[in-house]
Amino acid sequence: METPIAITLEFTPNPNTLKFVVNRPLLDQGTANFSHADAATHAPLAKEVFQVPGVSAVMLGTNFVTITKAPTGDWDVIAEQVPQAVERLLLSGEPIVDAEWLAAQRDPTTATNELEQKIIDILDSEIRPAVAMDGGDITFGRFEDGIVYLQLQGSCSSCPSSSATLKLGVEARLKERIPEVLEVVAL
Repeated sequence: METPIAITLEFTPNPNTLKFVVNRPLLDQGTANFSHADAATHAPLAKEVFQVPGVSAVMLGTNFVTITKAPTGDWDVIAEQVPQAVERLLLSGEPIVDAEWLAAQRDPTTATNELEQKIIDILDSEIRPAVAMDGGDITFGRFEDGIVYLQLQGSCSSCPSSSATLKLGVEARLKERIPEVLEVVAL
């Protein structure tokens, strides 16, 4: 007998996002970020969640869904209806993301040299798991002239403390491990 679906709500450091943790795998790895409903064409779970009034962005993780509230959204409605939408999709048997979406997802963090690979390895092993705990993600953009460009997603994308996280956390850690890193900035 399969365990019933359980979805728990977690607050994030970003006052405009909530994280819903699901006791089921959603993605094998990484995240899928949808900044608006039209971007979720090949993501049935995100499309279902966008039907909830007040949802302006959705990020899917390995076992969580992070919701960004529209300025006119109501947290009570979102907190009640998002778990229902997630459970509805999971019970339907539809995929979380469809085959076309999966095929289009080539690893965007392909390093072009050893230094970039070292940056990506630190991000993947140390930083991204910590950020995911708060319902966000940070992905590698590029490394150029000593500057690491990173993409903030989920609760990190509009969090008031994201610049502190980048400078005091990510930048400090990368500088400590890689002397060539001079600065970290958000894309």
